[in-house]
Amino acid sequence: MPDVATTRSHGGRTGRPPLTEHRRAEIRLEIARAAVHLFVGQGVAATTGEQIGAAAGVSARTVWRYFPNKESCVRPLLTAGIEAIASCLRDWPPGRPLDEALDRAFAAGTTLLAAPDGAPAWALVRLTRTEPGLRAVWLQARDDAEPAFARALAARAGLPADDLRPMTQAALLNAALRTAVEYHAWHTPVEETDTATAQAELAATLRSALAITARGFD
Repeated sequence: MPDVATTRSHGGRTGRPPLTEHRRAEIRLEIARAAVHLFVGQGVAATTGEQIGAAAGVSARTVWRYFPNKESCVRPLLTAGIEAIASCLRDWPPGRPLDEALDRAFAAGTTLLAAPDGAPAWALVRLTRTEPGLRAVWLQARDDAEPAFARALAARAGLPADDLRPMTQAALLNAALRTAVEYHAWHTPVEETDTATAQAELAATLRSALAITARGFD
């Protein structure tokens, strides 16, 4: 017989309590890590939802509950760091270079990609160059970051979120971030770079991209 207090505490329902938002986020990340391991190891076409679920320790049904298709499973790895960077933009001191604000984000452990255990995140970005489905997920993830950056820049400047200036600045920043990540991924051998070195080299590439953006067109 179920415990009455337990039954009542869940609105009369029995069984396990619903998952917390934190646990749901963990499951999404576990599925994403499993997916990228399989995609890198055997290719996207050869990977099934059942394989992803088995590697993540969940059912295929759970995979499809969280993601509409197998390519979208990697999205949590591609959206890492968006809110942390937006927070740094809101706190960016007036009159100081933007790269200083982003350097603080990197120093605090912020990453532009959530590196899956045992498989460099850069391998996933490389796949977006040859896998159209992954490319679409990557570009959508970057596109979704832009409004967050625009809101942060607008708040910093005391402007409406739909003002042209923060929207344009956010677009430029977002393009610099995407280009820096792709350039670094495509020019750095996975087997020769550990995570700490990769982050330092990415930060340097990002600074270069921001400098180019700041100079504008010659």
